[in-house]
Amino acid sequence: MTLPDGLVLRTAEPRDLDQIGALLSERGEPEDAVDHRLVVSDPDAGWETCAVVVDGDRVVSTATLLDETLVLDGLEVPAGQVELVATHRDYEGRGLVRELMRWAHERSAARGQLVNVMLGIPYFYRRFGYTYAVPISPTRDVVGTPPASTDTVREATFDDIPAMAALQDAEQRRADLRMPHSAGLWRWLVARGGSTQWLVERDGVPVGTGRSTPPDEGVHLCEVAAMDAPAVHALVAHTAATVANERPGTVAGAALEPLLGPTPEDAASYYVRIADPVALLDHLRPVLGRRLAASSFADEAGEAVVSFYRSHVRLPFKAGEVGPVVAGGVMQAPGAAGGAGVAPDLLESLLFGPHGLGGLTARFPDVYPGPNADLMHVLFPPVRADLLTFYIP
Repeated sequence: MTLPDGLVLRTAEPRDLDQIGALLSERGEPEDAVDHRLVVSDPDAGWETCAVVVDGDRVVSTATLLDETLVLDGLEVPAGQVELVATHRDYEGRGLVRELMRWAHERSAARGQLVNVMLGIPYFYRRFGYTYAVPISPTRDVVGTPPASTDTVREATFDDIPAMAALQDAEQRRADLRMPHSAGLWRWLVARGGSTQWLVERDGVPVGTGRSTPPDEGVHLCEVAAMDAPAVHALVAHTAATVANERPGTVAGAALEPLLGPTPEDAASYYVRIADPVALLDHLRPVLGRRLAASSFADEAGEAVVSFYRSHVRLPFKAGEVGPVVAGGVMQAPGAAGGAGVAPDLLESLLFGPHGLGGLTARFPDVYPGPNADLMHVLFPPVRADLLTFYIP
């Protein structure tokens, strides 16, 4: 694709490796170059995951799209995550990241991904259709000394990936919405130097895992998953963690809680983007149906109307099943049609956020449940999330 000033956006190639690595190192961290190499050289990803903008033979901007899978109430939702974004200082302000994000979103849609999730600098990615929707577990100071544990802790190897994945799966199953590490990402995490994967063992049996940063500026311990408190305590002691993510609602979170200082006032969230609300809602019909089947609407038939003001959807339901989603046009006053109103930039929060329709109604004047509030609250409850990402939030 030809851009202004003779620049070209194309899929990255092996000959670009050194230049991409240098650019990522200059604009980020040296470890970013290693991470990029791990991604593009892995059979689960490859060079087609990465794009560059070149000025002649010079790489001046780059981005990478990773395949992810969200799981909402047991239903897998194909997703993508944009990472390793960088632009040379001399080429800033020319809209190159915007073009790379367009490339990533088009590739994401072509791969059948219905949601995009990412970490990113404040506000910047809101310009590309992202909103803050899913809370990140607060990072809190480790102020307490963990009780002594006889468990052993060692750096994990590739052979430990199944055990670590199983421990994470057990913890994440407590959440309504989860995003596990992919098989490829597990390999990259074990191989990279920007963080360390740990395995806790008891009599040779894996009982805990976690991830920590190098001790240069204090050790950040995160993604702790464990069978019980002693495994967590062993991990905190071994890593000499100075801060940790609390991960509420998990065994690890309960064990960490007494060791952590106050929760910071500033809140952080993952960016989420939904390109096609109708396609996503249609994919989520099994989840919506199960919610109805477990409610007082289990034996009823009807239609739920949700307006995003510039468009709307109708969700026909009968006996705990939701039929194909029907898309419609502008609907400025959905209450007159028995429907709910949700601002379009709050759909991500409605489907994946911690407030549900009720909480969003209390926070935003352009969200309201309409005359069938009980039905809408059943369909769109609060969601507790636990997402695992390539980079530590």
